[in-house]
Amino acid sequence: MKKAKRLLFLIAMTVLCVSVLFGCTSKTDKPADSSKPGTGEGTQTPKTTITITFRDDGIGENGTLYKWIKEVAASYPDKNVEIKPAPIQASEGDYFAKIALALKSKDTAPDIVTEDTFILNSDASAGFLEPLDEQLKGWEDWTNGSFIEAMKKGVTASDGKVYGVPYNTDSRGLWYNKDIFKQAGLPEDWQPKSWDDVLNAARTIKEKAPDVVPIWMNMGKATGEATSMQTYEMLLYGTGERLYDDASGKWIIKSQGIMDALTFIETVNKEKLGPPLSKVLNGQAGNTSTREYLPKGKLAISLDGSWITGNYFPEGASPWPEYKDVLGFAPMPTSQGQAPGSITLAGGWALSIPSNSKHKEEAWNFIKYALNKENTQKLVIASGNITVRTDVAKDPEYTKMPFNEIATEYLKNAEFRPAQEKYPEVSTQIQTMVESVTTGTSPADAMNKYAQDVTRIVGGDHVMEK
Repeated sequence: MKKAKRLLFLIAMTVLCVSVLFGCTSKTDKPADSSKPGTGEGTQTPKTTITITFRDDGIGENGTLYKWIKEVAASYPDKNVEIKPAPIQASEGDYFAKIALALKSKDTAPDIVTEDTFILNSDASAGFLEPLDEQLKGWEDWTNGSFIEAMKKGVTASDGKVYGVPYNTDSRGLWYNKDIFKQAGLPEDWQPKSWDDVLNAARTIKEKAPDVVPIWMNMGKATGEATSMQTYEMLLYGTGERLYDDASGKWIIKSQGIMDALTFIETVNKEKLGPPLSKVLNGQAGNTSTREYLPKGKLAISLDGSWITGNYFPEGASPWPEYKDVLGFAPMPTSQGQAPGSITLAGGWALSIPSNSKHKEEAWNFIKYALNKENTQKLVIASGNITVRTDVAKDPEYTKMPFNEIATEYLKNAEFRPAQEKYPEVSTQIQTMVESVTTGTSPADAMNKYAQDVTRIVGGDHVMEK
């Protein structure tokens, strides 16, 4: 009997020891909660890798966005999460097509993607993006007025849901070189009142400074949305007409405004007021004008965005300390000076979470950190963009930046691209139409082809002529 009791005692002690051993081991190896930044336990736990996809515009890790992502990743408190930049090297026109392909599959979709607000509605409608409404309800920055309300519209799709957090916006106008204007006898404080004023200034520069390109606009398919928005829509909206008629719910495919916009482009090319076609039809046209021609005094006028000055900062792609004294930023006038007198198109970019992301919770936690006041301010100051946060807009470090005040002023007359699912496809036809006029097709023939192509895309019941 005593032997039996002793045996039972030994068995019990053995079980207890084993339980204690495994219990201690389990406690020691318990993984940290990766959703809570700053957790220090669980050093044995493999890190969760969050991938961020964005466009590499040709300068790799020297790019402003690339450097910002690396800086924010390095300071991110949750050390159980690794942030991995996953850039797509592509022209502006090709980036969106490559993103669409990547978002379709769990094997290729990143955890976070930079979305141009013009494509966001289309990607959301295709089921590529995760709605963020529930997460945003619990984020104080979103609910306490830290984000400009108007900018929230740019990340809200046609279903009324929010699919991204904006990190910048922009305006567009006419950058010009004051030194070249002075040489040509033009006013250094240039304020064109009509398209004729713009063309006449370009003609004067061609005559007085023959080695300089008078005016540069994006005019090719390779520059993608920059051609649609910064050239064509800036012109079309300056006539008083729009791409899409909200009242009827139809796309405008033929109008006097379309003809006027295309005729302006034709005039620039026929009179050889623009750059060589080999330069302007290239996918790097925007970088060429901004980083090479303007800083080197080879370009007088550039129809471009408020962000280009980011290239000229000491850490930018094309440092140019004198830019703030040499450059002027004039408003783009309406076609005949009619009210409101000037026009600008506003856009912007956002961080979104793909539906096929493997780490949605961790991605959201990083977005909140990346787009807080401090980190957002670092990005807009480094890039030259306009902020979407009210608190950053009041910060002295932001307000002292050259051209920020005037670029923000232009937003008073800002227009936006149609928040329609078919816009990206229509935009592609705009680029084709503009390039065809640039290479010699008549405005009338180019418009007729555009009308046919857009009708095919959206259907005959959804188009109109004016």
